[in-house]
Formats: sequence, structure tokens, C-alpha cells
Amino acid sequence: MEPRWACRRCGFRSPLAASYHWRCPRCGSPLDVEYEPAWGPRGRGVARYASMLPLRPSVSLGEGSTPHLRLRHRGLALHVKMEHLNPTGSFKDRGTCLAVSHAARLGARLVVEDTSGNTGISVAAYASAAGLRARIYVPRDAPPGKRVLMELLGAEVVEARDRAEAAEMAVREAGRAYYVAHTWNPLYVEGAKTIALEAYEEGFRGRVAVAPVGSGGLALGLARGFEQLSSLGLADPVSLVAVQGSSVQPVCERVRGSRVETGAPSALADGIRVPNPPRLAEVVEAVRRSGGCCVVVDDRDIAAALRELYRMGLTVEPTSAAALAGLWRALEEGCVDRGDEVLLPLTGSGLKTLDVVRAALGAASP
Repeated sequence: MEPRWACRRCGFRSPLAASYHWRCPRCGSPLDVEYEPAWGPRGRGVARYASMLPLRPSVSLGEGSTPHLRLRHRGLALHVKMEHLNPTGSFKDRGTCLAVSHAARLGARLVVEDTSGNTGISVAAYASAAGLRARIYVPRDAPPGKRVLMELLGAEVVEARDRAEAAEMAVREAGRAYYVAHTWNPLYVEGAKTIALEAYEEGFRGRVAVAPVGSGGLALGLARGFEQLSSLGLADPVSLVAVQGSSVQPVCERVRGSRVETGAPSALADGIRVPNPPRLAEVVEAVRRSGGCCVVVDDRDIAAALRELYRMGLTVEPTSAAALAGLWRALEEGCVDRGDEVLLPLTGSGLKTLDVVRAALGAASP
């Protein structure tokens, strides 16, 4: 089967190699990609899993093959996947290499995106590497350090009032440019999937994987990766622990049936502030299908976890710390058992948000 865009809701199909749709042109739903995965890893990085992906990346900065750190922590066997050491400092590079490769193959000259930070940096870098122009729409409160990096990488950065307006401005360009649309684009789910494939090859055989959830691409990627490995008879599916912040928790509201009130906001983890993720129903289904859970953390939890990670020598951003804080919460709530083997991806580098990290660690000082 040749890879193709596919809509679960209305049945729309279109060849992947000859077209791009950031959402279903018939009904407006998020699209998936249909293809036949086959196990045959070869080489390094994301391209190592070309046989498990709908396309081979042609634009690369060396993404993937991130370090895999094993730690004992609170009775758990942690498998820490150091995604903050990807080329632009976040796991988003795994999806961006696929999206920009596809844009280049279709002859695009301009890519546009709306983002609060990490995806914008990633798109700017990969567009530059591919010889494409990039225009990034950012909300006014996007971290200044991340905006500077986008500009240094050659992107045109356009400020919007908030995240919603940034998306509206980017969508208006979708007919004239390749709108990356990482919250919609299934190539980002496919890229995140390679974290699971790498972890399996590196010896992870646990039953739990933790994912901070904004748009849900990481959680869906981990679920898809382990499910495909299971269908090939290589590994068992994992139980997903989805982590959301107290201020924005649409997935947890659906999974748990009500909002969780913690008494404090979750402004620190800017990467998971997505109030209306396009793939909300898919993420909820993936959590439930895995037998997992959704937990809620706030700034107090995130700051404590951030301090713990820095004590371990791990220079991550607050959204990464939300994953560890969520794991602690899952232990308390009985979703994870002491003695479990747990995959913990650290999603982004703290070197891009040093001011935020310093303030958070100062606030968390004893």
C-alpha cells in the first residue's frame, strides 16, 4: 500500500507523496496516515525506522538516537529518554524532520506555523537546512529566549495577541504556503513514535510510559509505537500516564469525568497549555485503551520536580519537569506501582528558558 492521508470520520483518502492537507478537506477532522509498517531498523536516528514510517526524512539535523539514562527513583526503574538533547533542544525535531521533508518534496518555498516556542525553533531550523523560508506566529507571552532562537535561525517571527490568534493568522496562509500545523499534522505523531521504537531497542520492557500532554502528539506517538511493536510480536503495549497542568486540562477532564482542582495554577509548563487539542478524542481513547490514567500537576509540583531533575544533572525546561511531577502524582494515586519500569521522556531543554528555570528553582528553594 502506498502511504496516504486518511480521515477516520468521513473516509477521505489522498496519496501522501502527491498532496498535503493539514486537516481533512472534506469534513475538517484531523487526518491520519495509512501505510504498512515493517520492522527493519537500519542506520541511526529517526531515519533508522524508515520502514516503520510513512516517509523517509530527506532533511535531517541528526535528530533521534537520544541518550537513554537508567535510574532508580522512588522505587521505580526509570528509563529516561533525553529528548532535550535533540538538535534544537526538543522532541519536536522528530516530527519536524518528517514534515519539512514532505514540504520540500512537494516543492514548497515557505512554511508557516503557530507555536509558543519549541516547534517554532524546530521548524525554523529545519526550514533553514532545507533552503525554505519560515514564518512563525507566536503569542505575545511566548518565552523571549525561544523567540530569539527562531529569529537567529532565519525565521520571520510575527507576534499575535494570544495562541488562538496566532493559529488564526497561520491558517489564513494555509492555501499559499505549507502550514506545518503540528497540533494537527499526523507526521508529528509518527515522529514521536520513534521514541518508543528507540526505547524498545535500548532495552525498555516496562509497562508504563509518561507523557506531558498539550496537543497530544507525544502520547499518541508512544501509544502507536508500542502498539505497532506489539502487533509485530516484539513488545507489549504500555500503560499511558498523561500529564496535564491544573490551568488547562481538557484530556484529564474527559478521562476522569471532572476537572481536578489543585489550588494553584500551572503557568510554568507553557508547552502543555493547549485548551482545545484537535486530537483530544484520540488521546482520551489512547489513554483508556492502554489502561492508563491522566493526572494533574500545578506550579508547586512542577517546581519541585524541576529542582529534582537539576539535582540529577538534567538541564530541562518546566514542561519536561511536568512529566516527573506527573509520575509522582500517578504513584500517589495508585496508577503506577513501586517497582514498575517506567519510560520518562524529557521533552525540552532548559537552556532556552533559563530565566523561567531560575525563577522556578528560586521559588522552590527550601
